[in-house]
Amino acid sequence: MTDPFFFRQASSPSLADIINWTGAKAPEDADPSIQFTAVGPLDRAGPSALAFFENQKYLEDLLTTRAAACLVHPKFAARVPAKTLALITPEPYRAFAKVMAWLYPEAAKPTSVFLQTGVSPGAAIHPSARLEANVTVDPGAVIGGNSEIGSGSFIGANSVIGAGVRIGRNCSIGARASLSNTLIGNGVIIHPGACIGQDGFGFAMGPQGHLKVPQIGRVIIQDNVEIGANTTIDRGANRDTVIGEGTKIDNLVQIGHNVVIGRHCVITGQVGISGSTSLGDFVAIGGQAGLAGHLKIGMGAQIAASAGVMTDIPAGGRWGGAPAQPMKDFFKELATLRKVAAKYNEKTS
Repeated sequence: MTDPFFFRQASSPSLADIINWTGAKAPEDADPSIQFTAVGPLDRAGPSALAFFENQKYLEDLLTTRAAACLVHPKFAARVPAKTLALITPEPYRAFAKVMAWLYPEAAKPTSVFLQTGVSPGAAIHPSARLEANVTVDPGAVIGGNSEIGSGSFIGANSVIGAGVRIGRNCSIGARASLSNTLIGNGVIIHPGACIGQDGFGFAMGPQGHLKVPQIGRVIIQDNVEIGANTTIDRGANRDTVIGEGTKIDNLVQIGHNVVIGRHCVITGQVGISGSTSLGDFVAIGGQAGLAGHLKIGMGAQIAASAGVMTDIPAGGRWGGAPAQPMKDFFKELATLRKVAAKYNEKTS
């Protein structure tokens, strides 16, 4: 049995195609009809493959690559081997992403387990649900009453789309995802196992026991958001939980009720954001960071991995540590601790 390969190239592009897609600049004497049959990393790319170089940790791989062409920043163009075409671009990784999107469109979002189109007879769709043309629904999916799904969208196997949920056009909902009390824009990708719209962790605590507070808000997911596998997003308590346009959320992220996330934020794996915290546009959060509730994180702020954020962060702030503080203060604190530890070790050795 041969090993399966799950993603096949949609085409074998020419050098002219690559230049058209990326805007990269090729050597003047390069043949625009050269065709590429593969893409790959620098150390494995063969003489008909395209590679890219951006991280200087892989400079040795660049110097010895056998790739037919390499997308590279102008300052490293002279380091490309003579037998490899240097395709010069200020953003090699972004250019490579554009090429990959053309060559492997199915790899960018969840797809049907049977690679089929249309509604599977094994799906359960309520009579009052409304599906536009060209919607694909895999076996085992359940679509509730009065829900709406836009044209070109895909609903994965065994996923549950709750009553009244609205899903826009050209969305992809992965297998076993669960959506309730949620309104979704266009071009949204939700990976397998994500749970969105369940009630938040709301209790009126007291000596007589903890009284559950009904959560009556919604989750609003704007256009072109991507949500990773097994991420959970709670609906609002008395207002909406909002995920802003273009935001990218990694796997295993927990977002509490009433959280408002701005546009084009990046939230990496195992982050937890407590209820009623708001993030401005273009905020970036490193893995396993935790944010307390009712905070305001300013536009463009960056939060380091494993940070414990307990206070507001101003726009453009770079914070780390637990409890989190400005990075320059965090690094000073670490340096001081190292000095104290070194002196202690000298005395006790």
